[in-house]
Amino acid sequence: MLDLSNGYESISAEWLARRGNSKARSSAIGVKEVRKWAKTLPRGSSVIDMGCGPGFPITVVLVEEGLQVFGVDAAPSFVAAFQHNLPGIPIVCESVMESAFFNRTFEAVLSVGLMFLLKAEEQRGLIRRFADILAPHGRLLFTATAEPHVWNDGMTGMESISLGADEYRRQLSTVGLSLNSEYEDEGQNHYFDVLKAAPNA
Repeated sequence: MLDLSNGYESISAEWLARRGNSKARSSAIGVKEVRKWAKTLPRGSSVIDMGCGPGFPITVVLVEEGLQVFGVDAAPSFVAAFQHNLPGIPIVCESVMESAFFNRTFEAVLSVGLMFLLKAEEQRGLIRRFADILAPHGRLLFTATAEPHVWNDGMTGMESISLGADEYRRQLSTVGLSLNSEYEDEGQNHYFDVLKAAPNA
C-alpha cells in the first residue's frame, strides 16, 4: 500500500510517544511561535493545519485561541489520534498534494514541519495550493530551513529538502503572496509569515 505520509505512518507510535501527546506540549518547540501568530488572527477565523499530526502540540493552540480549525494529515494513525485528542474538529486523512481541503477557502493556513518533507516540485505546487485556498487578506505560516539544504529526516530516514528562503520568497511572489516577516525558534526552524493581498491591491 502506498504511504502518502512521507514515512510518518511507519514511525507513528514512536512519534506519538515523543511529541504527539499532551504532557509537555506547552513547552514544545514551535508552540510559542504558533500561539503568537494565532493571536494576530481575528477570533473565529477559519484556519487549516496541513500536516497536523495528532493535534498536539500545535493544532490545539489554534483551538485554544478561538479559531475555526480544520486538519489534514496523510498518516491514518495520526488522524485517529487527532480525533481522540480534539473531538469535533474536522480532519481528513489525505495527502496535502491531493486533498480537496474541504472544498472551501480559509482565512489562514498553517504548515509546520511539512514543506521540506516534499519533493522540490511538490513544494512549489503546494505554494500554489496555498494561494488557491487562501481568502483575500489571508495569512499563511510555514516552516523550512533558511538555507538550501538536503538531509535525511531524523525519524523516518527519508530525504528532506529545503529550497531555501530566497527560492521560497520567489515562489510566493509568483502566486501573489508576500512576506510579512521571517523568524526562527529555539529549534532553528525558520518561519515564513505570509500575506495574500486582496485582488487589485
